[in-house]
Amino acid sequence: MVQPPLRLVWLECAHARPRSVRRFLLPAPPPVARMSLTRQGRNFLIVGGIQYVVDWGVMVALSHLGMPVEAANLAGRVSGALLGFWLNGRFTFASAESSSLGRRQFARFIAMWLGTTVLSTGAISAVNAYAGLQWTWLAKPAIELVLAALSFTVSRYWVYRR
Repeated sequence: MVQPPLRLVWLECAHARPRSVRRFLLPAPPPVARMSLTRQGRNFLIVGGIQYVVDWGVMVALSHLGMPVEAANLAGRVSGALLGFWLNGRFTFASAESSSLGRRQFARFIAMWLGTTVLSTGAISAVNAYAGLQWTWLAKPAIELVLAALSFTVSRYWVYRR
C-alpha cells in the first residue's frame, strides 16, 4: 500500500501557558481530480442538446418569417452560444477549485465560436443554394453535430482551461 505524502502542520495548543506551538505530520490533501472525459462528454452532450434546440428553433423561426438563412443562422448561433458558454463553463468544464468564468475563457470562446460560425454559416448557405430552404433545415443538425465534436475538443483543451 502506498502511503500518502505528509505535510508539516503547526498547531497552537490552547491549554498550555504560555501558548506553545507543536508540530504534527498529517497526510497531505488529495490532489484535485479533473472531471473524467466520459463525464465531460455526457455533460457536453446534454448542454449541447439544450443549445441546439435554442439555436435551431431561432434559425427556423426567423427564416420562416422571411429573414435570410445566413442571418437567421447567425442569430440562432448567438442565442445558443451565450447559453452554452455559461452552462459548459459552469457545469461541464468547471474545475474543482472554481467554476467561475473569466475574460480569458470568454475571449477563447469567442475565437472558437467565430471559427465554427463561419464554418456553419458557409455550409448552411451552400445547402440552401443547392437544395433549398427545407433541406437546409434538415441539414443543420448534421452540420452542427460535426462542429460539436470539434467544439468539445477545443473547449476541453483550450477554451475552459484555467
